[in-house]
Amino acid sequence: MVGLYLGLDPDSFITTRQSQVKVTFAGFEGDRHSGITRRSDGRTPQYPRGTEIRSDRQVSILSMEELDEIAAALDVPQILPEWLGANLLLSGISRLTLLPPSTRLFFSGGVTLVVSQLNLPCLGPGGLIEEKYQRQGLAALFVKQAARLRGLVAVVEMPGTLCEGETVQAEIPEQVIYGDRLGD
Repeated sequence: MVGLYLGLDPDSFITTRQSQVKVTFAGFEGDRHSGITRRSDGRTPQYPRGTEIRSDRQVSILSMEELDEIAAALDVPQILPEWLGANLLLSGISRLTLLPPSTRLFFSGGVTLVVSQLNLPCLGPGGLIEEKYQRQGLAALFVKQAARLRGLVAVVEMPGTLCEGETVQAEIPEQVIYGDRLGD
């Protein structure tokens, strides 16, 4: 693990680097996304906006390599994980954003996270990147270039304390295409 972050301001998606975080079944203690439930939004159009639902977005995970790839595509020097509301910045897991749902991430200190889904890029962080680099059009370009590179969201399966610098192992579940029958 390269970085560990908390969203301390409930009115901002920008996160702040930490050396360690207490992890509970609700997420990262003190983080704006912590909670067993959340309010439905544009990602859950099946419910009226604001309906209380189970949270599957407790932790936001980014890849250092994928951030570098997005920065290169945008022709900017760097994109900081804090600008995208990251809780974790990982390195060394090839194509992190494409890890399938139900992948378990085992951290060396005992915490386990389970991937819910990939995190879709949006204009909020794109707008911040546009503001930082004072270049019109970067927000929309970010949404396009960060597709399938924007990281993952996950939930806590095993709580504990997570410390910066821990190692992580990914356990990918068996992949079966819907409609396939085993033994056919």
